[in-house]
Parts: sequence; C-alpha cells; structure tokens
Amino acid sequence: MCLDTMEESEENGTRETEHMLPGSEDVGSDCEDGDICNADIISTVEFNQDGELLATGDKGGRVVIFKREPESKQSLPRRGEYNVYSTFQSHEPEFDYLKSLEIEEKINKIRWLPRQNAAYSLLSTNDKTVKLWKITERDKRPDGFNLKDDEGRIKSPNDITALRVPFFKPTELIVEASPRRVYANAHTYHINSISLNSDHETFLSGDDLRINLWHLEITDRSFNIVDIKPANMEELTEVITAAEFHPSMCNVFVYSSSKGTIRLCDMRQRALCDQHAKMFEEPEDPSNRSFFSEIISSISDVKFSHSGRYLISRDYLSVKVWDLQMDSRPIETYQVHEYLRSKLCSLYENDCIFDKFECAWNGNDTQIMTGSYNNFFRMFDRNTKRDLTLEASRENTKPKCILKPRRVCTGGKRKKDEISVDSLDFNKKILHTAWHPTENIIAVAATNNLYIFQDKDKV
Repeated sequence: MCLDTMEESEENGTRETEHMLPGSEDVGSDCEDGDICNADIISTVEFNQDGELLATGDKGGRVVIFKREPESKQSLPRRGEYNVYSTFQSHEPEFDYLKSLEIEEKINKIRWLPRQNAAYSLLSTNDKTVKLWKITERDKRPDGFNLKDDEGRIKSPNDITALRVPFFKPTELIVEASPRRVYANAHTYHINSISLNSDHETFLSGDDLRINLWHLEITDRSFNIVDIKPANMEELTEVITAAEFHPSMCNVFVYSSSKGTIRLCDMRQRALCDQHAKMFEEPEDPSNRSFFSEIISSISDVKFSHSGRYLISRDYLSVKVWDLQMDSRPIETYQVHEYLRSKLCSLYENDCIFDKFECAWNGNDTQIMTGSYNNFFRMFDRNTKRDLTLEASRENTKPKCILKPRRVCTGGKRKKDEISVDSLDFNKKILHTAWHPTENIIAVAATNNLYIFQDKDKV
C-alpha cells in the first residue's frame, strides 16, 4: 500500500468494505441486542496463495470463506471486493474426561494448501486437533436415472419399461466443505501454530512446549521435532509462542519463545531439533529495564518474508526485522505504540499486556503491517522508513470512503486530528491481519467485524 500517496491529502486514501460474519443461532440466542457474542469474535484471518479467497475463523469454531468478485468490464482495474463464499463448522466444543478439561472450539489458525485441482484445501486447528478440509463447488446434479425416481426412491422393477441415458442437469451453485483428514491426540498443550512445508507434503503443529511434524496423508502418528518441556515443570522458564516453516527450504523452520528469542532449526542436523542452528535475540537495554520487561519482550508472532531472507517478529511494543545472516540484533525496529510504555501498569491489571498481536508482510516484502488498540493498525514502509496509523471503524464503511491517518497525542496540547492516549479504547484491538500475496489489499479483523481495504489507485 503506497504510504506516500495515502498521506498526501484527505481526498486520497483507500477503499473500505466491511463484512459482519454470520453468527450461530445457538450462541446468538444468548447475546442481548447490541452485545457482541464471544463466539463471533474473529480469531484468525488468512488469504490463500493467489489471494482469490480469504478465510476467517472465529471463537465459535466456524470458518467463513470470502471469494473475490470476478473481473468485469464495469470495474477496471479490478476491485478488491469479497463476498461470502462458504461457511462451515470446523470444530465443536469437546471435553477431556481424563483431565476434566473443556476443549474450546475456537479456531486458532488457518493455513491454505496450494490448489492442485478444481477443489480448495485448508488446514484449521483449535487447541488440540488439526483438520484438513476440502472445499468443492457443485453446479450440476445427475438426473435421468433408470432405477430411481425424481425424489431418489428406488423404482419397482415392474415400473421400468425403457432404458434412459442419465445426464447432468444444471443447478444452483452449491459450495461444500468436507473433512478429509483429522490430526488428533498429539498435543498435550494448546496448539498455537500450524505451518505448511514448502514440499507440500508435510506440516508442523506447535503448542506451548512441543512442535510436531505431520505428513498430510498420515493421521495416526507424527514426529516430535522440538521438545522444550523440562523434567521438572517447576523449572519451566519459557514457552513456544509461534512456529513457521521457511517458504522455500523444506528443512528449515523457526520458533519464537516467551523470552523474546527466535530459534532457527535445521532438520538435517538431527531428528530432534532441541539444539538450534541459530538464535536471534536482541540484548536488553538496561535503561528500559522494568518489572514488565519479560512480559513485553515475549514474541507473539513470527513470519518469514516471501523471499525467505528476512524474519519479522512482533513483541508487545514493537515489530523487528531480522536478517537470517545476522542473529546478533535486528536490522530494523519499528515502534508500534511506544506511548503505552507509561501505561504498562494499568495494562497489566486489565490483562491487555498479554494480548497476542500478529504481523504481516506485503507481497514484495517492502512493507509491514500489525495491529494496535482503539481499532488502530500500523503500516511501516521499509524503504522510506515512514509509518502510518489507520483506524478500522464502522463509521467509514461507505464505498470509496477515505481513511484518514490517525495520530495519538501523548501529552501537552492536543491537535484537532489527534486522539489522547488516555482516551484509547483497549477493548477494541486489532490482533489479526493479513495482506494479499500480490496486491495492495489487506484484511483486518476487529472483534467480530472483518474490514477489507484496497489501495486507492485500484478503486
């Protein structure tokens, strides 16, 4: 997204569309008018490989897939308008009777598989179980059977007097989602990551203490490739927060920890990657040392660049860019909401300090996006070093609405277009974002609303 043009004037900006995700009648009945059902809160957002589909998962275990509108002569250049394509229930609430624990249906991650035929495939996971789903279209149905009537009932042999040739009859388009594989019973702790390998045959699933390697065709076993669980749980000092495969090297993956470290592992070295090949860690600045240092240094998300040369990591206050060739310190650091450093005490009391923000690259790895509070999200241009704060608001849902840059005032006299840091709404937060793989189209999840923005040059 062109940061230069977006900041030129209020007459230039981006186009915004908003989608309210469909709710479930079962959970929706418990919500009073005007309230947001917990089950409707979006928990993950993901574009597929060509950006034609956009999938969201929510805390109610549902997956909603949006499809981009086909190109038409009336809309050139092509507009980034997405409409609901399919909705299905991916996970149901379960109960672990051995441990007396409820297993939430919340969708933690969604990952698309490369398209091999007319159907689409995706992986979705809750805290314990990963599922492989196949999404197919059907716009024809067989008709003219000899042994069945029009309602599908078996005919009596005496009623069959002539031979008919069955044929396909056009019908209204039906999109069906069917489970193809279920990868279960491999995680003791909550799954926080799934990542497809570049070989398109294996994927990893990571929980708080272990990372497992699966083959897509095998559901009854997996290989444990990382295990940081100590013999005595009282000696536990860190947990795994995110894990991802390298985009082109099938033997390389990284995982981040609550201690602010990123470990790169090479599966060619040994079967159990308990010894990392590289560790990326920035030395702490003693001047910023405080009671909250360990909490805010925890990495909530880590992503490889499309080229595979760089990594971005998101901690509570900043986004950092790492070069795989240099593990001593990040090559770039972008402050997301440094003005909250003075508010850490109150953020700790209301548990906001434990929020897990995600981050995303644009298609050519020149810009980075991540979320903040008050439904703000931040964009950073790596070339110009310019940054931009935008707001995902339902007040700006008209077609071709212009998004105005927002600024936060930390003290002194507040300007007209600024908002005071004391008036930020910490209940409104952008945790999940996604960037179209090739175009300047972004998807932002704000509670139970999905916002889609497009570069103004494409409007």
